[in-house]
Amino acid sequence: MLVELENKTGYMEQAASEKPFKIPVSFFHRKPRAVGTFSIEFIFSEIRKRLDDVVESNTQFSTYQSNGIWKRIYNAVEASFRQSTVNHITGDVNYLALFLNGKKTILTIHDCYFLYWVSGMTRKLFKKLWLDIPVNKCKYIVAVSEATKSEIIKFTDCPPEKIRVIYSIVSDNYQPSPKQFNIDKPNILHIGTAPNKNFERLAEAIKGLNCKLTVIGKLDKEKTTLLEKNGVDFSFVYNISDGEVLEQYRQCDLLCFTSVYEGFGMPIIEANAVGRPVLTSNISSMPEVAGDAACLVDPYNVEAIRAGLLKIINDKDYRQQLIGNGYENRKRFDIDKIADQYYQLYKEVSEA
Repeated sequence: MLVELENKTGYMEQAASEKPFKIPVSFFHRKPRAVGTFSIEFIFSEIRKRLDDVVESNTQFSTYQSNGIWKRIYNAVEASFRQSTVNHITGDVNYLALFLNGKKTILTIHDCYFLYWVSGMTRKLFKKLWLDIPVNKCKYIVAVSEATKSEIIKFTDCPPEKIRVIYSIVSDNYQPSPKQFNIDKPNILHIGTAPNKNFERLAEAIKGLNCKLTVIGKLDKEKTTLLEKNGVDFSFVYNISDGEVLEQYRQCDLLCFTSVYEGFGMPIIEANAVGRPVLTSNISSMPEVAGDAACLVDPYNVEAIRAGLLKIINDKDYRQQLIGNGYENRKRFDIDKIADQYYQLYKEVSEA
């Protein structure tokens, strides 16, 4: 009986030792504003699913949307009571680092765009709360592209070795969906109407082209008037679900994503995954993300945008090359690979 008991005990100890230790991680999220603004939440929801066996996830959403000083202070204090072995600020609420244990905290920065649309004292305050203090305090910074890493270093003098580049992921819902290209009247998909999306130059570039422009984003009167003035056949949708966005990719013939600034540029990979040729910019993060899976043009040059569109529309072999390259490019953003990169980072922080 004693031998039998010893054998059973040994087995139990062995089984316990084989069971992986789950690292407690608090994921700090912003409070989402509206339909169609859940990209950060989706990314880390999928990462948590992949790491369920090795990470004990504690998902925390801020009580208030990131508006005004007092609501942000409340969110930051609230976060300090929700810490774990590892704290991960997933993006867009960098100021939550104020009261967290910096040695246990990772901050993912998706872009530095906010520094380009504010000025004066407002810019100084945002820079201090969104970049200077969080970057200095946190153990590691994750940038979603090399371009974003370069900007963080430029704006904060952060040591390069403190920054890890981990790409964003694309949903597994985005799968190849072959479509006969409409050579007579291609449907051009454009995503976003914020200032960096370069909408006005695109409207000029497609003037006189026999095409349809589909816009995901709300068009104000000024943009609508510009399209009408240029004789563009267009439609737009906004505040739509992820499934409806995917359907727009399936229905389009090509994606035009000639932004003047992107921290990453997710639509490039989404179009790659579905099997649509892509026209994008040769600046910011877009060449890095697109690789050889897009036609790259100068986004500040209307004629260059037009020439790129015409090349994709008129050259069948070139279109097919872009589509094939796109399928390969999508593999670089595999969810399991990216989840493992985050897991290795969580291990470094927890072991330290």
